[in-house]
Amino acid sequence: MIEFSEKRVTGPVIRLHPSDNVVVARVPVGLGTDVPSEGFTARSQVPAGHKLAARDLKAGEPILKYNVCIGFAATDIAAGTYLHSHNTDFREFDRDYAHGRDYVPTALLPAERQATFQGYVRANGEVGTRNYIGVLSTVNCSATVAHRIADAFDETRLAAWPNVDGVVAMTHGMGCGMEMSGEPMDLLRRTLGGYARHPNFAAVLVVGLGCERNQLHQLLEDQGLSAGARLHAFVMQETGGTRKTIEGGIAAIEALLPEANAARRSSVPASHLKIGLQCGGSDGFSSITANPALGAAMDILVRHGGTAILSETPEIYGVEHTLTSRARSREVGEKLVQRIRWWKEEYSPGRDVQINGKVSPGNQMGGLANIFEKSLGSSMKGGTTGLMEVYRYAEPVTQPGLVFMDTPGFDPVSATGQIAGGANIICFTTGRGSMFGAKPVPSIKLATNTPMYQRLTEDMDLNCGEILDGTASLQEVGERIFARILKVASGEHTKSEDLGLGDHEFVPWNIGVVS
Repeated sequence: MIEFSEKRVTGPVIRLHPSDNVVVARVPVGLGTDVPSEGFTARSQVPAGHKLAARDLKAGEPILKYNVCIGFAATDIAAGTYLHSHNTDFREFDRDYAHGRDYVPTALLPAERQATFQGYVRANGEVGTRNYIGVLSTVNCSATVAHRIADAFDETRLAAWPNVDGVVAMTHGMGCGMEMSGEPMDLLRRTLGGYARHPNFAAVLVVGLGCERNQLHQLLEDQGLSAGARLHAFVMQETGGTRKTIEGGIAAIEALLPEANAARRSSVPASHLKIGLQCGGSDGFSSITANPALGAAMDILVRHGGTAILSETPEIYGVEHTLTSRARSREVGEKLVQRIRWWKEEYSPGRDVQINGKVSPGNQMGGLANIFEKSLGSSMKGGTTGLMEVYRYAEPVTQPGLVFMDTPGFDPVSATGQIAGGANIICFTTGRGSMFGAKPVPSIKLATNTPMYQRLTEDMDLNCGEILDGTASLQEVGERIFARILKVASGEHTKSEDLGLGDHEFVPWNIGVVS
C-alpha cells in the first residue's frame, strides 16, 4: 500500500517517502540551488513538478518514488541531477501481487451518521443525480437523426419543463462493419444497455437504421430491455425514413416531457453514489495533490457505503500490485492481473502505446517519465480501502466500495464505460488542464496546482494545489471534495455543465476489427 504524508508542503522540493531516492521540485529549481533538507546542491535547472536525484545513484539502480519503483537509473547519476526520461530506463520488473495480504474490511458508518444528498429515485430503486432524456443510436447511420431529434429541444423549447436537465444524443461510430458476435459486439451492447438503464435518464429513445449488424431488437433482447413508457424504439427503414423518424422522435419526447418534468429530488443516503474516477493531462503534482486528495474523498465515500470506480487499466500498470495486495480475495486480485496480462500479451504487444512505456507529450512536459510513474499517481485516486471487485468494460457495477473497471486510458472511452456501469458522477483530476464533460453525468474537475487553476478557472471546480501551497492538508482537501460531490449530486452545477460540455464525449470502446 502506498503511504501518504499529512505534513503541509514547504521548501523547494518535496520528499514523498523516507526511502525515496528522488525528490520532486515544488517550484522551479535553479542550477546551484542549495537544498539543505536533502544535503545537495542542484546540478541542473529543474521545472516544477519534475524530479531530482536525492542521492548518488548507480546505473541500473531502481528509482523509488513513494517507495515504489518507477524505473531504473540509465547511468551513474549524481545527487542533485535532473531525473527524467532521458536518464531513466523503463523495463519490466518482478512484482509481488500478494493477493489480499493487506486487505482490511472497511468499517461502515451507522446508517444514522451516513451523509445524504438530494437525488432522483427511479422506479427500480436506482438513484440519479440528473434528469435528462436520452436519444441513443444503434449505429453510426442513425447518428444524425438522433442529433436532430435532441437538437430540437433547445433551452427555449425546454423552458416550460424546468426540472428536465436537457435532451441529449448519445451517438457513436460503430454498430456495423464489425463482428456480429463476440466481445466487440457484446461490449457495444453492454454500453448502450447501461446508458438506456441509467438513472440519470428519465426516459430514452433508441434509434436504429434497420439493416445494421447491431440490430435494435437484438440489442434490446440481449440487454433485457423492452419498449414501454420509459423506452421508445424507432427503426428508420420501418418508420418511413429520415424526416418521419425525426418527427416521430420529437413527438415522442414531447409526450415524455410532462412525466420527466414531474420528477422531484428527495433525500437519499450517499451509499447511492457511484463515482467514476478519471485523470487526464496528468503532471508531476498529480500524485502529490489531486489524486491522493480524491483518494481521501473516496475513503470517506466508502465508509458512507458508496462506490468508487477506478479504471484506466494502462494507467495502473506497474503498480497493480499495490491494488492486488488490498484485494478482498485472491479471486478478485487474479481478475485484475488477468486484465493486465490481456493488455500486455494480446491487445498491445509491439504497439507504441503508453502501457508499453511512453506517456503523452503533455505528461512528459508535466514531469512524468514513463507509464510506471504515471500509474503511481493514477492509482491513488482510489484511496486506501480494500479492492472489492473487478469488472469488464461497461459491466453493471453492483458491489459497493472500491472497485476496478477495465478500460483504456483515453478519458472519453474510459468514462463512457464507467457511466454505462452506473457511475452517476465523474471526478476528474488534471495537472495540465484537461477540458472534459460527460452527459448525462456531471464531471467535477480537480486541479493539481494553483497556477493552472488560476489560468483555467472557468473549467476547474476545485484547487487541490493548496496542498502544494501549504494552505491546506491532503485530508482537508479530501473532505472538501467529498462535500462538493454531495452538492453536485444534489443539483449544483459543475463548470463543465455551465460550459455545456458532454454532447460528444460518448465514445464506446472499439476493440474489434472494422470490415
